[in-house]
Amino acid sequence: MERFSVEFLPEAVEFMESLDQKSQQKIYYNIKKAQLTNDPELFKKLNGNIWEFRTLYNKTCYRIFAFWDKIQGERVLILATHGLIKKTGKTPKDELGKAERIRQQYFAQKNK
Repeated sequence: MERFSVEFLPEAVEFMESLDQKSQQKIYYNIKKAQLTNDPELFKKLNGNIWEFRTLYNKTCYRIFAFWDKIQGERVLILATHGLIKKTGKTPKDELGKAERIRQQYFAQKNK
């Protein structure tokens, strides 16, 4: 049974559409796997609010950032903010900042 559902915000959709089909399939497969198992290799907390889905495919590291939201008090929903192809060991701070800004905009819009 899925532990959470996943919703893609426009920036994440744009990132996924920029990738070739095989890479997209591998990322979707890993997200689905993360929904069913607790595996920090696939889904990992980066800071207080931001998490990342992790995929290594064809020697390329893909990251899709996400955060939690509750819908009607149950089933926690993950909202994927945006993605990147990781080239360094550490996650770039500006990418974490971007994910946090998208998260804040989402909740500001939702709470209107």
